[in-house]
Amino acid sequence: MTDEAHTPAQAPAGDAADPVADLHALREAVSGPLAEIARRFSRLLSARWPHRALVIFTLECTGRPRKVAGERAIVDRVTIEELAALKASIALGERMSGHARLAGAQRWVWALRDRSDTLLVLLPRRRAEPAHPSALAAAFGIVATSIRQQVAQASPDYLAESRAASSERARATAELTAAHEAALTGILTTLRSSRLDDRSARGAAADAASKALIALRARREADRNHSEEAPDAAFQRLLKEVDPLLRHREVAAEFVPPSADGGPLPGEVAYGARAITHDIALALTAQSDVARLRIAWTCDDAALAVDVRDQSEGVLDAAGLRRTLDGRAHTLGAGLEVESVPGWGNRVAVRLPLAPPAPQADQRLPADLNRREREVLALVAAGRRNRAIAQELGVAESTVKFHISAVLKKLGVATRGEAAVIGVRAGIAADAPGARDGAG
Repeated sequence: MTDEAHTPAQAPAGDAADPVADLHALREAVSGPLAEIARRFSRLLSARWPHRALVIFTLECTGRPRKVAGERAIVDRVTIEELAALKASIALGERMSGHARLAGAQRWVWALRDRSDTLLVLLPRRRAEPAHPSALAAAFGIVATSIRQQVAQASPDYLAESRAASSERARATAELTAAHEAALTGILTTLRSSRLDDRSARGAAADAASKALIALRARREADRNHSEEAPDAAFQRLLKEVDPLLRHREVAAEFVPPSADGGPLPGEVAYGARAITHDIALALTAQSDVARLRIAWTCDDAALAVDVRDQSEGVLDAAGLRRTLDGRAHTLGAGLEVESVPGWGNRVAVRLPLAPPAPQADQRLPADLNRREREVLALVAAGRRNRAIAQELGVAESTVKFHISAVLKKLGVATRGEAAVIGVRAGIAADAPGARDGAG
């Protein structure tokens, strides 16, 4: 591998492209659902930096840490372990070009590790140094910042898509682990049998099978580490997000972190809880008479409880705050309480279950939901927007809008976020056409 030092972004020398058009194209790349950002960014780069495949690796997105575009024979085989190893070999803010192990083989890659700790990997169409590497790094820096902001905002659509991805990956990992454990345990049982005479062969085979079993369990543990957060670590990240709200306010703040020995939080719960807590703190500190604010998280095996209280006159737009929080709370199946007591203060409590709702039988969906409407609902539940759904199904965008209106009416909901939750709970998001694109 050959490393190059990170240098400040500069315009590509001798490039005749229209910089205004480039900025508009970059805006298009960062707009739209997060699950498809790799495909949009790949299209943006394809003319100036031709490539066979593109991978974005970010632990900000616990549901889909890999975001991929390009040749399926490559991107479907790229593992989190390979990406983590490649990222660890590059210092923050630097880049490299050379051979690296990716998709099960040594391949020539261009790789950038943005200062946000997000990794970009390109498999170029020819083995050479990338043209204008600083411009490539600058464009990716904007994409990486956009990813961080979208995750921090934790919109209902993002949380629904992330929860669907986490549930599907957990199911697949559990099935794979169970199958391999059963196979390897069978091998060990057979090879340890006293009826086998060749002790040296049996010992060597038993050792190989034991190592394979250990490696499989280690892989499961690594996947868990990439998709979960410790409660105390998640709370410390919250403090950094809330600090700017209180820095210039004369408000006495008390922070009560969850127990350090609590179980891990699913990524989407951690992000949702931080976004919800931030919005509550913003609403309460917006009151001019707030003297004290208390933010507490408690966690048990079933749920994360968020409790935020203030000392004020107790005059709060409770209905407005509910509207702000309802989308995220509904998506995560959370309970929400808002209390405002005149002369005493306000209290907002949210209880977020750690486990996603158990998938319900598909027939629980309205019986009159036709095949096309089910396909549209599956794509909505997978985080697709109207334009992407239209491209996926080969129909006009206006036709997609018509189907979504019909789906909302039949489901009895008002927003696509609510429809997405129903789709996730019905277990149909994984059946969406192209639902594996960008999965990780």
